[in-house]
Amino acid sequence: MIRKAVAGEDGAVRAVVLAAYERYVAVIGTAPGPMLDDYAARIAADQVWVLEDGGAIAGVLVLEDGPDCFLLDNIAVAPDRQGRGIGRTLLDFAEAEAVRCGWGTITLYTHALMVENLAIYAARGYVERERRREKGFDRVYMEKRVC
Repeated sequence: MIRKAVAGEDGAVRAVVLAAYERYVAVIGTAPGPMLDDYAARIAADQVWVLEDGGAIAGVLVLEDGPDCFLLDNIAVAPDRQGRGIGRTLLDFAEAEAVRCGWGTITLYTHALMVENLAIYAARGYVERERRREKGFDRVYMEKRVC
């Protein structure tokens, strides 16, 4: 079940994100941006969705609606739940949510050194739009037409 996160779940959301991104600290030499985010504020802004599996939060989405694009800011799956299609389900949901909100494209970004993510998104039809240094990170922005 995918639903909006509610107040008080920021700790559980953060735990999933920290666990999912921990392996990238060594790859990029610092904690990735999602590990530094304020999930209480994100939840209060209605930007966080969670996928529950077995009564626990197994996956997290952070979606931003506008003003210039519909942005999938973060997608994270608990390491013990990876490989079960949760990431695909969350990505499908994010794309459907972009359409529901009236957008024809969805935008996302990942760190340039997270090459497996670049391959996953390209296989899903995302096209690289630009690369830029932002908030101290080398980001690759990608987008996909969703309608």
